[in-house]
Amino acid sequence: MEKGTLIEFRLQGHRRLAVVDRPEGKKDWIVIDQSGHPHKLRPQRVEYTINGGPYRSEDIPSFLKQVEPYLDLSTLALAWELLVEEGMAITPEEMASLLFSESSPHLCYTAHSLLSEDKIYFKKKGDLYEPRPVNQVEEIKHQLEVEEQRKQEKEVFIARFNQALQGEKVDWSEADRSRLEVLEKYVLFPEQPSRNAVDVLTELGQSTTNPENVVTLLIELGWWSKHENLFLRRSSYPRYFSKKVLDVAQTNLTTPPPDPDRDRLDLTHLKVYTIDDESTKEIDDGLSVERIDSQTNKIWIHIADPTRLMSPGDELDLEARRRSTTLYLPTGMISMFPTELATGPMSLVQGKVCPALSFGVVLDSTGGVLDYCIHASLIKPTYRLTYEDVDEMLELDIQGEPEISILGASAKQRLKWRTEQGSINIQMPESSIKVSANDEITIELLDNSRSRQLVAEMMILAGEVGGRYCQDHHLPVPFRSQPQPELPPEEELILLPAGPVRSCALRRCMPRSEISINPARHASLGLNTYTQVTSPIRRYTDLLAHFQLKASLRGDPLPFSEEKMQEILFGVIDSVKEASSVERQTNRYWSLEYLRRQPEGVWQVLVLRWLREDENLALVMLEDLGIELAHRFERNVSLGDRLDLQVVRVDPHRDEIRFREMTQATV
Repeated sequence: MEKGTLIEFRLQGHRRLAVVDRPEGKKDWIVIDQSGHPHKLRPQRVEYTINGGPYRSEDIPSFLKQVEPYLDLSTLALAWELLVEEGMAITPEEMASLLFSESSPHLCYTAHSLLSEDKIYFKKKGDLYEPRPVNQVEEIKHQLEVEEQRKQEKEVFIARFNQALQGEKVDWSEADRSRLEVLEKYVLFPEQPSRNAVDVLTELGQSTTNPENVVTLLIELGWWSKHENLFLRRSSYPRYFSKKVLDVAQTNLTTPPPDPDRDRLDLTHLKVYTIDDESTKEIDDGLSVERIDSQTNKIWIHIADPTRLMSPGDELDLEARRRSTTLYLPTGMISMFPTELATGPMSLVQGKVCPALSFGVVLDSTGGVLDYCIHASLIKPTYRLTYEDVDEMLELDIQGEPEISILGASAKQRLKWRTEQGSINIQMPESSIKVSANDEITIELLDNSRSRQLVAEMMILAGEVGGRYCQDHHLPVPFRSQPQPELPPEEELILLPAGPVRSCALRRCMPRSEISINPARHASLGLNTYTQVTSPIRRYTDLLAHFQLKASLRGDPLPFSEEKMQEILFGVIDSVKEASSVERQTNRYWSLEYLRRQPEGVWQVLVLRWLREDENLALVMLEDLGIELAHRFERNVSLGDRLDLQVVRVDPHRDEIRFREMTQATV
């Protein structure tokens, strides 16, 4: 290099012009930039040498001013189009001649600058630049467009984010939603590190170390509600139906498929009672009494027939299989079928002719099954009754509705018969938790009334005769069974206070019920064979039983072989467990939230059983609410003691609650 030569080098990645001043030692040179600052560098660091000169560092600003008007990267596109076919490599000087028809120092440097900054059309090869192939240029352009789009989306997202934090209504784009969904996963699955989530939080200037802060952030954005159901979001249970499923449902509403059961038994002459809670929308069972002779009545248990509107393996069936059950949450239900179907033509609607699967049963004098029949039928529900209505009718013994009294007496007879067969009747207080649209919580303690016992016994009866038929005809269906429990000795049980404490001890001994295609005894029901058939709108296992039963009744081939049924049940059982867990956790959350909102409330609790007696940790029940919680006592108490507790701290999100003991224990 010579003194006065104008060169380009890079300083911290940036291109910079300088003038060679003097050598420094044997290998280095001192160069002076336009600000008069010296830099020591070796010749290898020189990226481009400008012809002409000699130059002074003071000349650099005017030189750059000459270059500036020509720095238009789009001009390279023209040069590339001229050179790409031949694939000819070119020097900056040749590019200057091609672009500007001359090769003066400042134009040669302009060409060098354009080629150095170009990321699309040319690539450097030694001292030359060769045009990239057409397909490579198109790919690079596409990548740059995508990158620019992402940059714009990021800027718009940050702007919308700030608007939402200020309380403004925001319409999130699909790109925004993708970012927010990344944050959701970061909260829901913290054990799965997410680089994308960290990137989004960094973009927003938020902490990346605490998922709980992100929960607050999503709520402040209005993306989540204050009481977002994280248990449901963590589950695989679908919250919405796909457009495809909804389209099929709409088609079946307007144009129902042909009924495979053309010879349905017409039972529209029978008086049919449907008995449910007032809020129930999916009405899947009804009851009738048919007088056979002066001494004999036939009880009819009519079950909704959703298979009238679907076929095994179709879109509705597969969606129901995926969901496995209707999800009942305090905030509302999420149906196994699209709501329009589940609460419409699939339900037993008062005053309308409805397809049903009807179980007709004649009981003997002890309450056992003397005779039964099963038919695909047509019924016309007469009365839509609540449990309270039926309790009142049973109490008053209304002469105009003798069927209700007959059903009540039959249910009582059935319970006695099952008790004689070894059934185990465990009665623990249950509650119903409801949350309104404005998040008001009500908890109602359910009374184990005669009407509820009536309906329960009739459903068990239908399950018994359904199980008998399937066993006798070798149908692979989801049989339910329960191993015989090892109960505490009678002398041990008698020492426990009667009621919930004793029932809790029995409940603890009960093994889980099982589902199998092989019939077996159900210990707590006292039945040798049993399959659930009474809720096909909201339980997929019941729907499977309906498919098999109806095919058998028609004389058609069974839709599901043993192997296929077993395969389906493996998946369904897991889905049901997950759905049950979501229901249980959600109920607990809203129970704790209810208690949080009443911090001054004092609750009477009953000590049910010890969890760790050596640590004074027990399971207690808030008797007014039917809620069971753990509490570590600060005093000595016994099972069955009652005492008052006051809530001192509740965090529903952390599933934490602490009580203060208010009074001495009483029995």
